[in-house]
Amino acid sequence: MSYTIIVFVKQVPDTQNITGQAMKPDGTVNRQALPAIFNPEDLNALELALQLKDRYQAKVTVATMGPPAAAEVLRNALFRGADDAVLLTDRAFAGADTLATSYALSKCAAKIGKFDLILCGRQAIDGDTAQVGPQIAEKLKLPQISYVEEVLELTEKSVKARRAIEGGYEILESPIPALFTVVDANEPRPENAIRIMKYKKAKTKSELAASKASTYVGGESVAEDLETKAAKGLLIQEWSAADVEADPMRIGFAGSPTKVKQIQSVVLTAGDYKAVDATEAGVSNLIHELIEDHTLG
Repeated sequence: MSYTIIVFVKQVPDTQNITGQAMKPDGTVNRQALPAIFNPEDLNALELALQLKDRYQAKVTVATMGPPAAAEVLRNALFRGADDAVLLTDRAFAGADTLATSYALSKCAAKIGKFDLILCGRQAIDGDTAQVGPQIAEKLKLPQISYVEEVLELTEKSVKARRAIEGGYEILESPIPALFTVVDANEPRPENAIRIMKYKKAKTKSELAASKASTYVGGESVAEDLETKAAKGLLIQEWSAADVEADPMRIGFAGSPTKVKQIQSVVLTAGDYKAVDATEAGVSNLIHELIEDHTLG
């Protein structure tokens, strides 16, 4: 049996560089001011999907919601082994919190059509909420398993997975279709050189339109039209809010009850300290001092 897997990924700002100056007045991240990377645990989700592709000849479709520049993360997924890619992009999606994001992605999944599994990274490093994956499952009325490390067995009716829990793991079985959120329990494969040579020419409709303004692009002839790209398997699907029939009041700012009030860069500095002798007497004196100043007792 052939399986279909959707992997939702995200291009995120490198959070090592986030400061108060990297925020807009409305509380959203100024993504243009920060380098963009592939969200780490989404790479783990992609790797898990590709492992299932290797084992079961599954078809892997990768999708993301973001600005036109987010097509780069989709090409990266194609370089690693994904079969298809979808960019969900529209100014109407801007400013989305987890509720609006999960709604938009659930509509994207519905438009993609029949699927057996949806895989997401446990959380994105720009928000650290771990909410989007479970919210997608709720909106699509799918069973879900979070913190997945490995898929042990996949059949036409069910899937068995190992999930991380505090102090160990547990084995769960679910009917399919189902949604998993994936943790960093595998080593994502590198980009494949042969696939890079092929899919570096994969473009979205917006990228093709922009490149047609120039006679030559990268030393090559004028950009091929959409039909030619599609025939060669090099067209990255680009869908708007209207394409996925999203309710305008449930996406972007309109559909986002959560707002970020402020972000600050906190720097911890060393203060006064007192050395304690690693002896019974030293520990005893420390305990008495803590009792005297009411830290203990």
